[in-house]
Amino acid sequence: MKKAIIAMSGGVDSSVAAYFMKEKGYECIGATMKLYDNEDIGISSEKTCCSLSDIEDARAVCRKLGMPYYVFNFKDEFEEKVINKFIKTYEAGATPNPCIDCNRYLKFEKLMQRMTELGYDCVVTGHYADIEEKDGRFYLKKGSDLSKDQSYVLYSLTQQQLNHTVFPLGKLSKSEIREIAEREGFLNAKKRDSQDICFVPDGDYAKFIEEHCNTTYPEGNFVDKEGNILGKHSGIIRYTIGQRKGLGVAAGKPVYVCKKDLENNTVILGDNEDLFSDSLIAEDFNWIYEKPEGKLRCKAKTRYNMKEQDCEAWLEGENVIVKFDSPQRAVTSGQAVVLYDGDYVIGGGTIK
Repeated sequence: MKKAIIAMSGGVDSSVAAYFMKEKGYECIGATMKLYDNEDIGISSEKTCCSLSDIEDARAVCRKLGMPYYVFNFKDEFEEKVINKFIKTYEAGATPNPCIDCNRYLKFEKLMQRMTELGYDCVVTGHYADIEEKDGRFYLKKGSDLSKDQSYVLYSLTQQQLNHTVFPLGKLSKSEIREIAEREGFLNAKKRDSQDICFVPDGDYAKFIEEHCNTTYPEGNFVDKEGNILGKHSGIIRYTIGQRKGLGVAAGKPVYVCKKDLENNTVILGDNEDLFSDSLIAEDFNWIYEKPEGKLRCKAKTRYNMKEQDCEAWLEGENVIVKFDSPQRAVTSGQAVVLYDGDYVIGGGTIK
């Protein structure tokens, strides 16, 4: 009998994923990754994905399905690979995507390592994505419910990882998942989805960074493209490319964050049209199955919720150049660019 570790967050998706694997005859255990204590991130409430209520929800579903349940302590790895990188990226003037790093370093590295140590066959998650095997290769595909598709945050998966990963929800919609959960009597059938960065549940990432590092970031100047001072900013980490709200600048017209000058501690403001660019450079690129030879026609996303855009991509040394057919707005360093061929993920990397 094949054996599966189900990564369980306490939410409805991972619970239904566990149900499907049990129905397929797998010997299953449920596992929640303990990533931090609430005190570590400066909150005392039970509103994060590592809360006791989430752990109890996951445990209750496992009990109902007759599965053993474990909590794995990955706090040190999460601090190093996700939180520290999150902070350093903001301090370097870029905008991180911690969910991608959590998938990469925790779910599909540490949890898969634990899978091997325990002698299990696969890691199962509730992601809305799909895996297809063909001619000995594994292909990452979008989830059928495009409004929930999570392939963008999974681009770092390797062939070895894809071979030992199962996404049971890939061909289902959210409404179908909730119907199954209700039918099976899962207590989290109507539980709302978490939308926030798990360790910054109130969305104030700058406050989190300052409290976590016990530091403050100095005020500086907002300037226009010519270097004229427009006002004062309250710390350079508080601003992201394309931001318009919360600037506190009376410019007589809408202005947007176009660039950050770390050396001079200035934030450059400009017009909406200043945010558009037709190309980018990506580093730390992962090709799902093979590197292309020459230029590749495909589509690309530079943000999770954007529509894919026509482009051309090619290797240049260790980096990948992506040139769009039409200029794209607010391409932001630190975020991911992911390439697609129809429903298939070609690969992805970090925007420089």
